[in-house]
Amino acid sequence: MTSHSLEPAESQKLIDEWLATDIDAWTKEVVRRHFDPETGSPYWLRAAKDMSFDPRDITEYVHLEALGEFDLDVLRHTDPADFVPLGMPRPLAGRVWDSGGTTGSPCRVFYTPEMITHRGVWRWWSFVTEGFEPHRRWLQATPTGPHLIGNGTWEVSALHAGMVYAIDMDSRWVKRLIRTGRAAQIADYTEHLLDQICDALAGDRIDYVNTTPALLKALVQRNPGAVAQLKGVRLSGTQLSPQMYRDFVAALDGGLCGMSYGNTFGNAAGLPAERAGELMPYTPNYPQVTMAVVDKTDWTKVVPVGSVGRVRLTVLHRDLFLPNALERDEAIRHQAAGFPSDGVANVRPLAAVRSAVEGLY
Repeated sequence: MTSHSLEPAESQKLIDEWLATDIDAWTKEVVRRHFDPETGSPYWLRAAKDMSFDPRDITEYVHLEALGEFDLDVLRHTDPADFVPLGMPRPLAGRVWDSGGTTGSPCRVFYTPEMITHRGVWRWWSFVTEGFEPHRRWLQATPTGPHLIGNGTWEVSALHAGMVYAIDMDSRWVKRLIRTGRAAQIADYTEHLLDQICDALAGDRIDYVNTTPALLKALVQRNPGAVAQLKGVRLSGTQLSPQMYRDFVAALDGGLCGMSYGNTFGNAAGLPAERAGELMPYTPNYPQVTMAVVDKTDWTKVVPVGSVGRVRLTVLHRDLFLPNALERDEAIRHQAAGFPSDGVANVRPLAAVRSAVEGLY
């Protein structure tokens, strides 16, 4: 987390600059930074030794396919510092963030202050475009500890001038209970989370809640009156169906329902839902994060607009480079007017891995 805050005008200026970025020029800059023989990132410098070409010759975004698919499992056992260019002064100081660890030990990445600011400013953009007002009180009811989503406390307070309450949530414990079939303990832990949420909501002190679709669904069932009094919620996670979206909108009784999609590596901001929630689109945090929807049997083949495929993520931070990573999610390829890159819509767990434990996230 960083204590640095930005004024709204500063944040908007960054968004405008990012959206105006030429993706080919940005790709060239990032690739050359990570593969510079003297100041590049140790992981990519080792990988370059086995390549049949000089990756610094890559000058266009589409040429990133030449690097092949990036296996996110590498992040489970590689020192996160090895992905940060040596141009960043050592020793590194900052946070290492974990993925959920749904299918094994977690993937880990190091976030530099520049990366934290990028993610936070895009979150600020979401707050503003969705209509969430500054100077309000929020409840952060999401995974905490090593999970980047918990950094939302800084994004709200420092960038959107809010006061933030929070709960304790260990999403991995819920997944472990599910894997071992301990239904009674799952219900007990869910009630523990709801107790914390309802306690914070008592007295009409909270305006907005940032949480997951699964946890909001449980809250609506437990305390629909508290949900109806909220001015809005923001949802993060892949367990959001059109019917759930409509149910949440009804439960909020006029409150805002914002959305975001992503994980520890890259995020996409929610755009207004269309056709009463039948289409729920997102735009990636460009240009440092891009997404493509590809054929499920050929990751190099992008499907037509409106078709369903697997989400392919490319991370193009100056301090973290992850090209062509296949997510465990499927989505509709979506193109939103006014945005420079493809987006995704109606994200859900990939059919082939839908049995993976997701729990309350």
